[in-house]
Amino acid sequence: MVLAVMWWGCAPAEARQNSRDTCQEDQLDSSRVDATIRFRQHGKTYVQVFSDMTIEVPARAWGMASQLTFSEKSKEYQTAMHCLLRGGDNELRNTEWRDHNPVATAKGDKVTVKYNSFTWINKYQAYRLGPWVITGGKKNKEEWKVTLRPSTLTQARWRITADLGGLKFKYHGPASSADATTVVWTEQQPEALCPEHPCIEADLPRQRSLTLSWDESSLKSAGIATWWVLASGALALAALRAQRRSVPAASWTWGSGWRAGGFGRGLGEGLARPVLHWALLSAAIALTLVLLGQELAVSLRGKAIICITAGLTLTLVARPWHNGASSTAPETGTGGSGGRRQRYAVVGITSAAAGIGLLVVLGHGLFGLPRGLYTHAATTLAGKAGYVLMGLATVWLWLAAMAAWAWRFARDGGLVPARWIRTWDRAPVRCVAAVATLLGMVAGGLLWCLRWALENQWKRAAWLVIQNRPSKHAEYVNHYLSNFFFSDLTWIFAYSWLLTAVALLALLHSRFVIQRAQAVRAMENIPLGPDKPDLLLIAALFALTVGMRGAKFARINAQYGVWFALNIVALFAVLAAGRRWSVLSRMGDLFYLHKPGANKRTELLEKVHQYRNLNHQLQLLDQGRASGVTCEQLEAQLRELRQWLVSKCLKKNPPSQISILDVALAWGPESYWWPNALHGARLAFCFGIPASGTLIYLEMTDLFKGGQIRVEPTAIPSFVAGFIAYQTAWAGAGFVLGALWRLLPGRRSAARAWSLTFAYGIPAVLIGLFAQYTDAGVNMLLLYSVLMLFILTLTSLWMDTSTLQEERQYWPSRFALLLSIHRLRGLSGQVAWLLAQVAVVVAIVKTLINK
Repeated sequence: MVLAVMWWGCAPAEARQNSRDTCQEDQLDSSRVDATIRFRQHGKTYVQVFSDMTIEVPARAWGMASQLTFSEKSKEYQTAMHCLLRGGDNELRNTEWRDHNPVATAKGDKVTVKYNSFTWINKYQAYRLGPWVITGGKKNKEEWKVTLRPSTLTQARWRITADLGGLKFKYHGPASSADATTVVWTEQQPEALCPEHPCIEADLPRQRSLTLSWDESSLKSAGIATWWVLASGALALAALRAQRRSVPAASWTWGSGWRAGGFGRGLGEGLARPVLHWALLSAAIALTLVLLGQELAVSLRGKAIICITAGLTLTLVARPWHNGASSTAPETGTGGSGGRRQRYAVVGITSAAAGIGLLVVLGHGLFGLPRGLYTHAATTLAGKAGYVLMGLATVWLWLAAMAAWAWRFARDGGLVPARWIRTWDRAPVRCVAAVATLLGMVAGGLLWCLRWALENQWKRAAWLVIQNRPSKHAEYVNHYLSNFFFSDLTWIFAYSWLLTAVALLALLHSRFVIQRAQAVRAMENIPLGPDKPDLLLIAALFALTVGMRGAKFARINAQYGVWFALNIVALFAVLAAGRRWSVLSRMGDLFYLHKPGANKRTELLEKVHQYRNLNHQLQLLDQGRASGVTCEQLEAQLRELRQWLVSKCLKKNPPSQISILDVALAWGPESYWWPNALHGARLAFCFGIPASGTLIYLEMTDLFKGGQIRVEPTAIPSFVAGFIAYQTAWAGAGFVLGALWRLLPGRRSAARAWSLTFAYGIPAVLIGLFAQYTDAGVNMLLLYSVLMLFILTLTSLWMDTSTLQEERQYWPSRFALLLSIHRLRGLSGQVAWLLAQVAVVVAIVKTLINK
């Protein structure tokens, strides 16, 4: 921290401002300039504008011309380039972006400078790039004014080209040539071309105006708030239903199982309360952060107090020391010595962090800061240290709150390995110290990203005028440094939907444990899959993990809440179809009779092995490669297997097209739906790693998002978090596929993957139509959808090999086993289907790269 403060405390020394006399601008009057402005709007969220400027400077006429070819880092180059492009203009260029600095080449008696820049029209404000000024007012939101207003070279001869890229426009001044998209002026001087009015007046399309208006309206915040309220509402409803359905007549404790006659708190009931607390708190905090982000009369001091207090409250309400369903001390509750040491360790370190942050806020005078904590250029080194302390303490508190809630959900839901719990019970101080250090490293990494991005921002905005604006640099840095605590904790909370996913998983696991324990205790029928309350949890998990990643490609935050609701409705619609068209539902109550201890699945797998051998012998017999058996004998044995299947089914005539192999593969690799879900999640997670890398790479190559890496404080953490979120989406989709494996429609495994993708595709198509209307492009949304289908298809095929894992001994590899399974189920069709998906993915990726 000390090094960071010292780094920030070093500001460049004052330098003398270049004047017109120093730059000798009158010697540039014989130069020639070719200036082009280009607009690109199709397939973009915002209109992109490019400025290409080529300047020919007579080397003998201007004394600084030779300095333009010096090294870009030399003072001579910067001085000459400043005189050529800026003159006496020392204003920051916050809206101008460049891929590289201007390139100067000398040839004969001329020095040619190429100066290219670009920007995005993403707000109603003035934009300055190259020699151009673009302004748009809120009174007439569709009209933008484009003016040629260079800082230098006003007396040079200009050739001006404006390519409006399909925008409706009208131009002023006598043009040399013009058509529906382009206007050209030759041998012009800027003042003669645009003396009192803009050169061009352009009208943005209604779709672009809609996007800009939305981004600057309160509806954007309302859309985000709606998403949080809906997600929190679904979580609260699930927690209430889980609490009502918990079993009070018997209590479950890890390691001892069910204890008959006990009236202790069940696993689901104990978890429902903290989940409900998180649902209410997350919604309230989201609304608070949205309000604090608006231009309200809340001082920086007030924001800091609210954020520090909220972070401390979140951590303490989570009660990570709560023993819950501890495997090591089920009877101690929270009253044992271990629980007290855990509580003291957590409360002590979080209170210390909150105290450090509040010390800066309340003792601002100790750091030389004003009461309101607002920054100014003269902030001392101690003041910077105060901002750093306040920011690190607040960010650490919120990271600790997220970690505390994640631990509470995972532990109470039985998702944490027993050795972790034993370590936490035996050495809580050491665990808290280790986690605190890790979170401190994360907070320090975020601070480093802020520092690195701010310097890059300053170099970009103050390019060529850095030496002339040292006081502005200090004010610029102090402004962002003082707001570090709020901007980064807002970013942290934006990913807290992952906590909601953990809470849903914990609730599902706790209910599964209760469901299985009841079946074991009462020797009752084991259901095919999750019951109705569990289906709501799974649908919410599907919408959070799978839908949340896809929702961002629609670009408009208003649709987040709509997307969430549509994903849940679409999944229930697919399950409704599955009640009629899934394999096991069409077979009647065949596996509803599967009881604990009755090893019916082993018997089924033995019959499947016989079925596969008989079919293989039939194929060999058809090819003339079998002897000692007749076709009639093999067909008779197949009919016996069919009769066995009919005898196990309560229906008299199960569908003839459903074979024993279909039934076994529809049952899945595990005996219960929860292990099936975990199996699918692991497979999808592994298959999704290349897909996540591809999506992140495409985002980084995008000109707008890629340009943010160096200048946005949370850009690098966002790409890391984005990769984790994509992996969460694939794992969530695999989990839902495995959990609903027996309930999804379709006889073949790939059909189940298609049906689940269809549940995601319904809202994707609707939102994609809206994105198409706004002309923002749907390629990334389409790519994400195809990748989802491809990963789920691979997961479903690999689950087939896991189902028949016992036959792995007869085949040299898992792939050979897969081929043997699907040889009976249309192998060529499966391969063609996968290749078609790969071809679509490659085509979309090539389109996005070449865009």
